[in-house]
Amino acid sequence: MTQDTSMDIKEILDHLPHRYPFVLVDKVLSYELGKNIEAIKNVTINEPFFPGHFPHYPVMPGVLIVEAMAQAAAILSFKTRNEKPNDHTVYYFVGIDKARFKTPVVPGDQLNLNVSIERIIKGIWKYKGIATVGEKVAAEAEIMCVLKEI
Repeated sequence: MTQDTSMDIKEILDHLPHRYPFVLVDKVLSYELGKNIEAIKNVTINEPFFPGHFPHYPVMPGVLIVEAMAQAAAILSFKTRNEKPNDHTVYYFVGIDKARFKTPVVPGDQLNLNVSIERIIKGIWKYKGIATVGEKVAAEAEIMCVLKEI
């Protein structure tokens, strides 16, 4: 019997320090500890950024697509460490490399987030993220994050 590695929104919120309106992961389809995660962001017209990010042609900001990948990475990291976020830690970006935006993401799209751990050195986690809509790559980036005590 295979282990279910999907996560609903309740479990996501248990493993992510973000809250509305900044939670950008709606569902985790699967993950493999220490390796990768596949998650979904359902993009709706109700997103708080759409009224200002081209009202005549709403487009999800590229930086928020990268943020969604980073949130999926955070979930994977917390699950891998067998920890949950708390009021004494913050999960920070420390670098974004090779970010490319290839296809606009618009209301009604389902953004598929695929993130894999590339390496962990001195507490810095490096990930490779690819965000797709259907078969099209919307964005990709290398992301570096660190968990810091505050």
